[in-house]
This record gives sequence, structure tokens and C-alpha cells, in this order.
Amino acid sequence: MVEIGTVFTQVGKKALLCGSGELGKEVAIELQRYGIEVVALDKYANAPAMQIAQRSHVLPMLDGQKLREVIEAERPDYIIPEVEAIATSTLVELEKEGYHVVPTARAAYLTMNREGIRRLAAEELGLPTSPYRFASTREEFERAVGEIGMPCVVKPIMSSSGHGQSVVRTGQDIDHAWHCAQEGGRAGAGRVIVEGFVRFDYEITLLTVRHSAGTTFLNPIGHIQVDGDYRESWQPQAMSPVALAAAQDMARKVTDALGGYGIFGVEMFVCGDKVLFSEVSPRPHDTGMVTMISQDLSEFALHARALVGLPIPSVRFFGPSASRAIVVEGDTDKVVFGNLEKVLEEEGVQIRIFGKPEVVGHRRLGVILATADTVEEARAKAERAYNKLAVTVLPR
Repeated sequence: MVEIGTVFTQVGKKALLCGSGELGKEVAIELQRYGIEVVALDKYANAPAMQIAQRSHVLPMLDGQKLREVIEAERPDYIIPEVEAIATSTLVELEKEGYHVVPTARAAYLTMNREGIRRLAAEELGLPTSPYRFASTREEFERAVGEIGMPCVVKPIMSSSGHGQSVVRTGQDIDHAWHCAQEGGRAGAGRVIVEGFVRFDYEITLLTVRHSAGTTFLNPIGHIQVDGDYRESWQPQAMSPVALAAAQDMARKVTDALGGYGIFGVEMFVCGDKVLFSEVSPRPHDTGMVTMISQDLSEFALHARALVGLPIPSVRFFGPSASRAIVVEGDTDKVVFGNLEKVLEEEGVQIRIFGKPEVVGHRRLGVILATADTVEEARAKAERAYNKLAVTVLPR
């Protein structure tokens, strides 16, 4: 029997977010709907989830000792990784000591670096993937490029949102790709993955929820990335029945192997009826922000519901929907969003402004959501709203 007592008492429940970005903010809201106390952690102050959490801490998330100190002081009922850049080995230790990591510490550990999850998927589970090699030195890297062939994609094994990612099309690109990967890894220079190009018609994220009553698959989400970073997503992505069945089977296998309760974002390449596994995140996915308008239970509501041990009998899908990321460039702590009355003048359009405190380079600061009778119309509506948005970047 699942029980949640009065907040701030001995019978209350407490959740600790490891990472407090826009995805964590939505998870925090959903947890608070159940009367769960939320403590938010991140490497910088005033992160989005910190702005609504009951309490927050700023610390380097890759520092295992400091992470342990906060967790031992807070003694949460749930530890919820919201980003990959965490001292996951510390989470593994804490789980052995009795703490509850969502979905599991092993899932957080394996998916923090591309090598762990790729070896699990391809070598242990036998899932089809693109050809790949790993390299730790410049010599190994050049040999890997030679074995995979050009063009190929190079990524740090520990990075996200396209950081450190590049394409080697000719021999002249090799030096740049190596240095880009070494500079873009979230833990500094290190090991890289070299992946062969694969022919595909489209990419999808198949949001998969493991909960107390079984596994639920959401409608597949199509998306567009720029330099590995999400820009646009839509739901549902049209797929053949054969491809959808293959994708669901693949998602079930990898999420069952990772275990625990919660939502997983399983990314795949699709070409006709053929499906290739790409990556998996054991947490809400950025492309899944479209579910804030497309469903009665968003990916964040589903994550919260599953992790506390509650069943998910069904998910009501409202209809074709789309999302458009608002990416801002500059070096500032002051951004003004204007012309909002025009952005929202069409029926079926919503906007979320995340409340991130600054931009250095480029950063996703919000998202526009739209729903319509068809996916094409929803995408066009989101784009129209995006083009009406006036973003002013002021000097520091």
C-alpha cells in the first residue's frame, strides 16, 4: 500500500532532485501535487526547479563526497537524477546502503556515459545499433575512424545536448573532431565514441513508463536536432505497425534491463520497418515536453506517479501536437520575452518560460507548445508562434 503523509512531518515523503533544470522543475511540480517535499540540487543557484522547491543546495554534482553529505543530511525517500552529470558511483553506493534512486542507481550509472549503455544494448541485449568503436587516445581515435569509415559521428562518451559532437567527413576533419570531443565532455577530456553513419527516415523518442502495473508506451515522438541538441518535436510520429512493434520490443528490453519505476526516453533511428537503438535516458526527455499539451498526463506526471509506486491504467492522448524550443544566444543575465500577446493569439498554443538565470553562448530558455488536427498543422502553428516571439538580450 502506497502512503504519503503530511509534508514536513515524520510521516511525510521527501524527494531530492539531482539536477534542477526545466525538466526537473516540472517533475517537482508533479511531486508537490502529491504533497511530497522537494529538495533541489544543482551546480548553480536559482536553477528552475530551485525556484519552486521547498529547499535547495548548490554543489558540484560530480563531487561524490559533497553529494553524499547533502543526501545524508536530507535523508530523502527518493533520489531523482535529472541530468547525467552526477557522481553516479556515489548513487550506487548509497543505493546499497538503503536509499531509493529513481529508477535505479545502475540505470543512472550506465546511461551517464555512452559506452555503458551502448555495450548493454548491443553486446548484452543484442539490439541493432549503428557500428561503433571507442577510443581513449589520439592513436586509437584515428584507428577507430579508419575502421568505421567516413562519414562518421564523434562524441565524448560523457556529454549531452550535442556538446563535443562533430562529424568527420574527410581526413581534414579528424583533428578538429578529436579536439572538439576532448573539450566538450562534461567531465573534461576523455574517452570518445566513433559511430558510423546510418541511413534513416526519421528519429524517434519512445517514452516508456515502467510502473507498478506493468509497462506503458506513449505515442512515438518525432524530433529534429541541431548539432545534437533538440529544437523541435511532435507527437505522434507516423510509423508502420511493424516498426512500432519493433520499437516497443526494443524499448521494453532495454528498460527491463535497467529496471526500477519511472519514465525512460528511448531514442531510435527508423528506416522503413527497420529500427536501430541509439540512446536511452532514465528520466523525462527534452523532446517529451510536447506531452505537456498532447496528453492528460505529461511525461513529468507519469514519472512522478510511477516513482512513488502508483499504477498507470491509461494515458489519454488529446491529438496531434508539437513543441518548438526557444534557444537564445549571448552572454547575459537579463533576457526579456516580448510580443507574448501575439505568440498566444492562436487557439491551441501555449508557452513555457523556464526561468534560467543566465545565458553563456546559447541556451534553451523556453518552449512553445501547439496542438491541431494534424501533426503538420501543429508544427506550423508552433513555428508561427515562435516567429512572433520577440527576444531581447540585454547587457550584464
